[in-house]
Amino acid sequence: MDDPTTLFHESPEDPFSVASAATAVLDHSGGIVGWSPRAEALLGHRAADVIGRPALDALVAPEDRDRVAETAAACRRTVGCFGVLPVVHRDGDRLLLGVRARRVTREGSREEWFLVGAPAREVSQWETDRSVLDGLFRRSPIGLAVHAPDLSILRVNRAITRIGGITAEQTRGRRTGDFLVEQDARTVEGRLREVLETGRPMIFTEQPCRLRSDPAYTRYVSVSAFRMEDSAGDILGVTQLVEDVTERHRARLRLALLNEAGARIGTTLDVETTARELAEVIVPELADCATVDLLEPVSRGEEPYPDGLGPVRRTAVRSVVPGAKDAVNPLGALIRFPPGTPQAECLADQAPLLVPHIRTTADFAAVAQGRAAHARNQGVHSAMMLPLAARGLVLGLVTLWRSRSPYPFEADDLTLAGEFAARAAVCIDNARRYTRQHQAALTLQCRLLPAELPDLPAAEVAHQYIPAGAAEGVGGDWFDVIPLSGARVALVVGDVLGHGIDAAATMGRLRTAVHTLAELDLDPEEVLSHLDDLVHRLAAEQEAGTSDFPLDQVTGASCLYAVYDPVSRRCSVARAGHPPPAVVTPGGQVSFPDLPAGPPLGLGGLPFEEAEFELAEGSVLALYTNGLIHTPARDVDDMLARLSEELAGPSRPLPETAKSVVEALLPAQPPDDVALLLARTRVLGDDRVATWTLPAEAAAASRARTLVGERLTEWQLDELVFTTELVVSELVTNAYRYGGGPVTLRLILGSSLICEVSDTSNTSPHLRRARTTDEGGRGLYLVAQLTERWGTRYGREGKAVWTEQRLP
Repeated sequence: MDDPTTLFHESPEDPFSVASAATAVLDHSGGIVGWSPRAEALLGHRAADVIGRPALDALVAPEDRDRVAETAAACRRTVGCFGVLPVVHRDGDRLLLGVRARRVTREGSREEWFLVGAPAREVSQWETDRSVLDGLFRRSPIGLAVHAPDLSILRVNRAITRIGGITAEQTRGRRTGDFLVEQDARTVEGRLREVLETGRPMIFTEQPCRLRSDPAYTRYVSVSAFRMEDSAGDILGVTQLVEDVTERHRARLRLALLNEAGARIGTTLDVETTARELAEVIVPELADCATVDLLEPVSRGEEPYPDGLGPVRRTAVRSVVPGAKDAVNPLGALIRFPPGTPQAECLADQAPLLVPHIRTTADFAAVAQGRAAHARNQGVHSAMMLPLAARGLVLGLVTLWRSRSPYPFEADDLTLAGEFAARAAVCIDNARRYTRQHQAALTLQCRLLPAELPDLPAAEVAHQYIPAGAAEGVGGDWFDVIPLSGARVALVVGDVLGHGIDAAATMGRLRTAVHTLAELDLDPEEVLSHLDDLVHRLAAEQEAGTSDFPLDQVTGASCLYAVYDPVSRRCSVARAGHPPPAVVTPGGQVSFPDLPAGPPLGLGGLPFEEAEFELAEGSVLALYTNGLIHTPARDVDDMLARLSEELAGPSRPLPETAKSVVEALLPAQPPDDVALLLARTRVLGDDRVATWTLPAEAAAASRARTLVGERLTEWQLDELVFTTELVVSELVTNAYRYGGGPVTLRLILGSSLICEVSDTSNTSPHLRRARTTDEGGRGLYLVAQLTERWGTRYGREGKAVWTEQRLP
């Protein structure tokens, strides 16, 4: 087979070969004693004309003889030489001839010079080709391997030997698979075979390159290849150019990993999730095991210790090494790093630490503390600790270990991990701050809601309150159960538009206003009218710029106010831009009463209407806020149908029903707050209610005392007879004296004893302290002292003064 170096010539022949070059022989004095036919063809001089003559005279022009003589003199001092000399053609033309001369010693120590010449242009190109070829195989930093058609190695350059750690002689005649691991060798030979078969070159193709002598270390090479052919087009083999791009590949991976970290770390405003995301980015790309430890207050969303010291909470663990849990403290563990340990120094100095080699028992004890033996068994040999610091605060640290990877951490690894830690620290601090503010707002919101619901004779109640997901923040949903006079109960749900502390605070103000208005025993439509005025004033305050929360403007609210009377079984409802309630009959049938919608609170000046309907004993009234039925993924009608399905059917305990409704209709983290209030109605029968109509005459008080005494005796409340007679006597007397018309007396036995005296007057009785000289004015004061509560309720046809007494 031809020498592969001939592929680098424009002509396959050496210009100095005997077959193609002009040759001549000079004696020791410079005379021509030999002349070849090729010399005659090249220069035109016949052998008979030049043999015997001095070469300078026969072949060199007079003006060039001195320079050529100097060159000849220098050549005589060596064994051989090369030069480009001017010579004269027979026709007188001047030619530049590349001449190679070598001294030959004959018998008797007679010296002669053998000259080989060719046109200088051909010689120069050939020398350039030889120089390029020599540079590729001896000095090129890019690897070069020449393969035969069967992919056996013909020749490699020095760069290949440096990559493989072998000599050129060790490669000749062998194959790539003798030096690379099987998988990588198959890749290389497959691609080279494709180049041989198709003739299409391969350009800058990256691939892994693992040597059999060190299979654990993966270097990456960029490979180009082209097919070799001779002048006849026959395939001679394939030449492969190989460049070690391991560092470039790793730099690209680091950049990609940084980009990935930016996208994966801090996707939520949750401290634990952010810590877990940091660990997942690090393992396995950078480390075999990573732990994230946050200072204990930080894990709760609070301010960290000023000095960065104190116990830490294990917040995230990630490992690809089986059994690594034995070498690290478990998730959630509270850990104290003793002074002098690398972790304590990392926290105190806010500086990363690189421990490239862990070998001795002391090294394991310092890095793994009480789990040093487990760490040694797992093969841990290198570690890094990096502080998590943001805005001048130390939040914790992240620890990285290597055990499966045989290579220790390097300075570049520490720099990359530092970028991860810096990004994660800012995200964790943001999450911590948000958690603290969110918890404060959520605490405010929960404190503004009723702590527990009262046990009332009018209804059994249960509720579910679900705060919005973390991304939305707290909202302004609320509910309430307010005892009213006459054993009645007010059921309230409302929703302040918007989120944040401002919405929660507005909700608190509205709830307080509802309680105040309920104490006045106003009709539902009147309550909503007063709330409308309040929301309108709050919105005006914010528009005037008096709010400290410009991004949380309250633009309105919705509310539903219902009053249920267990004596009449009548329910009065008014709503302001709020979904209608669901009514479940004792038989399990669900309906949504057609109630006047009413405008949302805050529009101002628009009327509200109430509707009244009767509820059978054991009916369930379901009140809820928008968040229960308004979801991006489903239609409102569909959600109402699902709500009906959950409420329908056989009677269940109310807490169980409320829980099933929430679980069926809501995602894990609803986008809005949800308040659900269920009330199962009760009825106070005739055996617990007594009503009398008394004529407006002076004897009415006496008649009232008699009736009350008899009924309390029947109810076995003899202890309350005397007190109640005094109260009834005073109220009936006032009604007869100031009201006019018939007087209605009603006793209700519920959780307390309720006494009501109604008349047709709208004049409000007032409690006052009578002077010693006054003949009257002490009646209501006496009533207030003898009862737990008292008040006045106004209706369309007069008023009712009521009292409540605790049962013995």
